[in-house]
Amino acid sequence: MRRALISVSDKTGILEFALELQALGVEIISTGGTAKMLAEEGVKVTGISEVTGFPEILDGRVKTLHPNIHSGLLAIRDKQEHLQQIEELGIQPIDLVVVNLYPFRETISKPNVTYEEAIENIDIGGPTMLRSAAKNHAFVTVVVDALDYPGILNEMKNGGVTLETKRRLAAKVFRHTAAYDSLISNYLTKQIGEEWPDQYTVTFEKAQDLRYGENPHQKAAFYRNPLAKSGTLSTAEQLHGKELSYNNINDADAALKLVKEFEQPAVVAVKHTNPCGVGVGDTIFNAYQKAYESDPVSIFGGIIAANRKIDRPTAEKMKEIFLEIIMAPDFDEEALAVLKEKKNLRLLKIGDVKMEPEPELLLSSVSGGVLIQEDDVKQISAEDLRVVTERKPTKEEVEQLLFAWKVVKHVKSNAIVITKDFQTIGVGAGQMNRVGSAKIAIQQASDKAVGSFLASDAFFPMADTVKEAAKAGITAIIQPGGSIRDDESIEAANKHGIAMVFTGIRHFKH
Repeated sequence: MRRALISVSDKTGILEFALELQALGVEIISTGGTAKMLAEEGVKVTGISEVTGFPEILDGRVKTLHPNIHSGLLAIRDKQEHLQQIEELGIQPIDLVVVNLYPFRETISKPNVTYEEAIENIDIGGPTMLRSAAKNHAFVTVVVDALDYPGILNEMKNGGVTLETKRRLAAKVFRHTAAYDSLISNYLTKQIGEEWPDQYTVTFEKAQDLRYGENPHQKAAFYRNPLAKSGTLSTAEQLHGKELSYNNINDADAALKLVKEFEQPAVVAVKHTNPCGVGVGDTIFNAYQKAYESDPVSIFGGIIAANRKIDRPTAEKMKEIFLEIIMAPDFDEEALAVLKEKKNLRLLKIGDVKMEPEPELLLSSVSGGVLIQEDDVKQISAEDLRVVTERKPTKEEVEQLLFAWKVVKHVKSNAIVITKDFQTIGVGAGQMNRVGSAKIAIQQASDKAVGSFLASDAFFPMADTVKEAAKAGITAIIQPGGSIRDDESIEAANKHGIAMVFTGIRHFKH
């Protein structure tokens, strides 16, 4: 290895790497700010213009896009014709490329970034050099990650960089440039307002390897959106406990999405992505009490999400049972001390727990493809409800119904939720027919069902659910409406003095 080209935006570790290369007799070519920094630190640097015979122009936009660079990268070293051509043209091969790119992601992540700033941070020469070097990786070592510097130096000192390493680094480069281009293409597509382009490319960064997936025989890993906002699992800070599992992450996401529905102090308990207990109260302590009392059996081993800081009294109550995860915007010091006494309990500091007004895109894998849809962030208010029964709900009943509606949105279809005093008392999830879910929820609610409220995620295809609700003593119902047999359900509600309102929207969650 005789010549290296170094041009980096992120200069972490580059000086030490360059000094080691110089000590090994490698000539270093460099550009712009990188060349200046290295020269100031005593590294002998050949400027890029000395290689190209052409100055850097257009504010540095054009400096490496030159045959003297790319011929030196792309020449096949065991092809005599290539070697003869570059020798006749006075071009020398380049054996090592160390490049990382303009900070496009960091730029578009800034608040109030302008379109012009974003465009100016699209790197052109960097990806081109990386792709040239990676294509010719049989002869050129290409580095895009500072974590690879030590390994490369070690191999150079012990006989040279192996072909296996060169292939690994080349694959890493193409992943890197593909991710970079994905961010750019998605940003520009969003700017022009094109919702469903002919090609859709996304990129994620690995957050951690997981021990296994949904079951022990399935391999898995957790990847994060590089542009993820605060208040998501990928940006959460784990303060204590074991590493998260695949199922932990899946359940925690379900709990977090539900707790974001509420502005008042709220606590959500989730098992297998379905809420088993939800409570809203004047304090986070009261909210937790309600969530626990919703279903003291199912909450055992559950996932807890809160939308307020956890204090010591709440922590003391939480400590009384086995929980897998507690998520909250924050924990006070005394609460942390209490909860950390449980060695394996995972504590996640989430930050802002607010529902984003703009829906994210959800990706669901299917055989041979992927389904993409907007996340369901639709919320309704009292003004959106249509009373369809003779008895109108009171203002307080409307508030209770809206609470039930927020919960049922996050239960697997067919979903029925029964609530009372801003607390779930019965949840029927994922049954093949709606009355089956209703019977499960009513059985769970038991005697508490008298004077309670029922929410259904979709319309009633017949009157049987209303009849079951009446038998249980349920006072009011909220459902989407829209069935060709709505009249039967309305008639049944009127017969039993139940107030019923239609939302006009449904919340299927398969």
